[in-house]
Amino acid sequence: MKRLILSVALFCLCAVSAFGAEADSLVQKNTPPAKVESPAPTPPKEESKPGGLLDALYPVDPDESIAAGHFQGGATLSLIQANTEDDALNVILGDIYEGEGYMFTVEVFGGYFIKDALAVGAHLGYTRTWFDIDFSLLEDIADVKQHRKYMSNGFFAQPFLKNYMKVLDSRNLYLFNETSVKVGYSYGISQTDDGEEMDKTRNKTWTIEAGLNPGICIMVLSRFAFETSVGLLGLSTSVIDVEENGESHSRLVYNIVNFTINLLALDFSLVYFI
Repeated sequence: MKRLILSVALFCLCAVSAFGAEADSLVQKNTPPAKVESPAPTPPKEESKPGGLLDALYPVDPDESIAAGHFQGGATLSLIQANTEDDALNVILGDIYEGEGYMFTVEVFGGYFIKDALAVGAHLGYTRTWFDIDFSLLEDIADVKQHRKYMSNGFFAQPFLKNYMKVLDSRNLYLFNETSVKVGYSYGISQTDDGEEMDKTRNKTWTIEAGLNPGICIMVLSRFAFETSVGLLGLSTSVIDVEENGESHSRLVYNIVNFTINLLALDFSLVYFI
């Protein structure tokens, strides 16, 4: 009897264990898997926008004419010549009966690009002025008639720093600004004859000028460009020594500060890039 009771108890225990295991298996099958939360994506960094004109310039390609390691050079030649006709030329203080003259200037320049779009170099030039006129001063009052001749020769050196700006994605058009300091020397002689007495005046002039010259560069051919610029700002100092008839001597010193656009200083030149 005891064996029978023990067997029934063991059977019931095994049945309960099997039922519990099957129930756990069913619960695991019906339970959805736990979701694994992925970390939130990092927002992409916004690219910094250009803050000005220089930051917005297009990059210079290594084979461009204004790339680092290239050279530039050119020359400028100008001649201004004038003479009066048969009729007298009326001026404020009198009349010019006969006159002729010219002003001749030749200039060479060259530069080297120490980095992209930035060149250093210098201008060297020579200028000559000559005129010969017959004129009358205060004809209705004093009738002072004179014959005057004047001739001068001058030389100048002008180191510069030239910065090109590639504002368009093009190899044919650039803006630039040239910052320069010009040192010049000239020697002139003036002779005045009124029929009774002849006066001779000699002058020596030293000039130092500093200024900005913005302009535009247009590539005409592969290595040739046409450039034009205008004087924007200028500071100049001149010292003039004057000697009259080898006897009296005087010195003039004057300074000019110019903060306006000087359209008379418009410059044109043909530039070759190497």
